[in-house]
Amino acid sequence: MLQKDQTVFVLVDVQGKLAQIVNDSEALHQNLEKLIKGLQVLNIPTLWLEQYPDGLGPTSESLASLLEGQQPIAKMTFSAVGNEEFMKQLEIIGRKQVLIAGIETHICVYMTAAGLVENGYEVEVVEDAVSSRTVANKQIGLEKMKGLGVSATCVETALYELIGEAGTVEFKKVLKIVK
Repeated sequence: MLQKDQTVFVLVDVQGKLAQIVNDSEALHQNLEKLIKGLQVLNIPTLWLEQYPDGLGPTSESLASLLEGQQPIAKMTFSAVGNEEFMKQLEIIGRKQVLIAGIETHICVYMTAAGLVENGYEVEVVEDAVSSRTVANKQIGLEKMKGLGVSATCVETALYELIGEAGTVEFKKVLKIVK
């Protein structure tokens, strides 16, 4: 189970035109917005990645605006584990459970998850907050991750798992976000 004091969120490459043409882009963005807002209520740290931003463009405005005050980590490697700055920031945060979402499921999300597992992290992929250009590619990425021991979750499950109980102030705030 995800634990509030052990979880970090990694947002992978939701940028430029690609973010608009992936399968079910609108639902992806809505779910990522809910996830980010809910994680902020719970004070879960976020590491925000951008793949080759000079070529692919910036993160979608609806998401970047939620991460105001934070800077994205630019990378050229498909796996963020190959990025020195990402690994340094992950180490500083010091948490061993990684919630991962973004695009594309079968490339950067999968390769980052694989690298994190290889480095001893417990990884959960948020299935309703990842996408690829095709449904088939998304499924391949999810299957490959599951084969490595990555657990699957969804926005609501992840948030409620982190909250743990109803009736709290956090629960009430998150309920307003997800409903």
